[in-house]
Amino acid sequence: LYQHLKKTKQKKPHPTNPKLNQEHNYHTGGKPWNILSITVGGIVAISLGLLTSVYVATLHENDLWFSNIKEVEREISFRTECGLYYSYYKQMIQAASIQQGLHGLVYDNKTESVRTINILERMNVYQEVFLSILYRILPIQQYLEPVYFYIYTLFGLQAVYVIALYVTSWLLSGTWLSGLLAACWYITNRIDTTRVEFTIPLRENWALPFFAVQIAAITYLLRTHLQPIQERLTLMAVFISTFLFSLTWQFNQFMMLIQALALFILDCFDMLPTAKVTWLYIIQISGLLLVCVLQFFNSMILGSLLISFNASVLIARTIQKNLKKGGLLNRLGKLILHVLLVLCLTLLINKFIKKILNLESDEHIFKFLKAKFGFGATRDFDANLYLCEEAFGLLPLNTFSRLSDTLLFYVYIFVLFLMTVAAVIVAFRNLSGSNQVQFMEKMEECTITLKPDAAYNLIHTVLFGCLALSTMRMKYLWTSHMCVFASFGLCSTEVWKLILKCIHLYTSQRTHVIKYSMPIITLLYISYKFWPGIMDELSELREFYDPDTVELMYWIKSNTPNTAVFAGSMQLLAGVKLCTGRTLTNHPHYEDKNLRERTKQIYQIYAKRSPEDVYRILRSFGTDYVILEDSICYERRHSRGCRLRDLLDIANGHIMDGLGENEPDLKPSLYARFCEEIKKNLPSYTIHFTRVFQNKTFHVYKLAKHK
Repeated sequence: LYQHLKKTKQKKPHPTNPKLNQEHNYHTGGKPWNILSITVGGIVAISLGLLTSVYVATLHENDLWFSNIKEVEREISFRTECGLYYSYYKQMIQAASIQQGLHGLVYDNKTESVRTINILERMNVYQEVFLSILYRILPIQQYLEPVYFYIYTLFGLQAVYVIALYVTSWLLSGTWLSGLLAACWYITNRIDTTRVEFTIPLRENWALPFFAVQIAAITYLLRTHLQPIQERLTLMAVFISTFLFSLTWQFNQFMMLIQALALFILDCFDMLPTAKVTWLYIIQISGLLLVCVLQFFNSMILGSLLISFNASVLIARTIQKNLKKGGLLNRLGKLILHVLLVLCLTLLINKFIKKILNLESDEHIFKFLKAKFGFGATRDFDANLYLCEEAFGLLPLNTFSRLSDTLLFYVYIFVLFLMTVAAVIVAFRNLSGSNQVQFMEKMEECTITLKPDAAYNLIHTVLFGCLALSTMRMKYLWTSHMCVFASFGLCSTEVWKLILKCIHLYTSQRTHVIKYSMPIITLLYISYKFWPGIMDELSELREFYDPDTVELMYWIKSNTPNTAVFAGSMQLLAGVKLCTGRTLTNHPHYEDKNLRERTKQIYQIYAKRSPEDVYRILRSFGTDYVILEDSICYERRHSRGCRLRDLLDIANGHIMDGLGENEPDLKPSLYARFCEEIKKNLPSYTIHFTRVFQNKTFHVYKLAKHK
């Protein structure tokens, strides 16, 4: 019996490479060594995560002198939509009770005038609700201000983010040295990997740490030979992280659609276990549907392309039973039919759902994409508003020079090239279904270098790289994973084994020396070149300074009734709500058709319209005060054709200001630009508008209430 048990524990020799058994003995350390390695690696991961949190918190403090400025200045520092999201946290903190705070969010009539909306249905603010409740029930009010509890939570999530990146790289390469390199690259490329220190409440800063945890869990799930209990626990981790990611960001469906495409591509080429891919499809759908329930059956989620796509893939599988059988040409034909079937089903299901729900909330995104990729010019105001923003443009070339300074981009391209070549060969082999021993022996090394977890991360980085190249705002999804992928390749036994075998220099010892020496050399280079710069950055002190906005907020709080309704730019009004609690006509959360139309109407204050028209529009939304900004009225930041006033002129069919061409059918307006003409105090304007506040940046006018 002893001899039988001993034999069953022995590793079987590899069918095509007998030397692998010897190499296995060399690579695998004893149990004490493994425990020590995991312990040290875990301590390093936690330490780096905490250091990153302290680092970004220090940068935030040094940039604004946050601890010393007034409360109103702290709130103004939460620019644009950041201020809007934080205002709901503040609202929950200041409510008489938790129940009253929740009621105020579900029946909100201060975010959009003359309308009652459900904030929990419309926006992803459950994180603000959870934090506010936590702050109220924990005994910390005497020691920690609400704003610090909020920002420290976000900075703490950066620790989770870095640890997740570290673990993913460690899982892929098998050494925690890879995780150390990934974390160091993330920190030294901070400008391109995160913007948390100056856009704290932004939804992506909540969501991306959970997305990184999900990727780490998927990477572990795709490993071979997992025990059933390990697989179940990992699936639970994937579900929880997917749910939290979906709950905290309105763009969740689009990011997970790209992830689903990655799974679909790999499944088509038989690079992933079909059963695990099916589970991941189901987890994506169930996580999104659970968020849909929590958001009071938000129709935009139900009409998402992700749900339609995943459902289509599962349906198409049941229709095409023998998709992965046959020769090369047979399988290619089946694959093309499968892709076409999934595409058609996705469009049909999505159109059917949107027709039933009468869903139009996301139409501006598709208009933007259509115009961005050259499928016809558009005069649509909303689409042009996105097209003219730098954040939604192509990724600037200087990004690559910054990433190259740390060697990240060079290593990434090197690893990406090798893995892509391996993926193409493996895909061809899988489709051909060849059983020839000689062919299998030739391809064996490529199979080793492209395990399922590595294959997933390869397609993931390629697809999110395409997204980042096309839309700069999405680069943070790519650059952080770039750190993981590059460090994995530099520390991968399989990658170096393949390279050394190609040049006939392979030995197991040489592979190990290179595997550990290359990341160490890279870390030494990064430390030498960037450590002094990081220290200088941490010692650089600035202070928040925006006296005109501070003066405006103080004036509003002191000189207007609590029920007053304000109109103006989306970005400014978010700050007005946060700092003063006044009612708004519009705001920056743009995922609603009625709000988009309302914003376009409010923005006629910067167009060439008559005072009577502007007055009528503003009063239709219950406006008491309108705030005009010189920085918008006389904007020079954008080029001609992309200034806000130009977009309004084009949408209204008017020729634009200044020298340059206009489209032939645009005509001169009968009226001067409202934001300029109102300052002349002409009778036709003063009968409707009275200036009540003015400084170097803002002009506030009170609207007359005619019978």
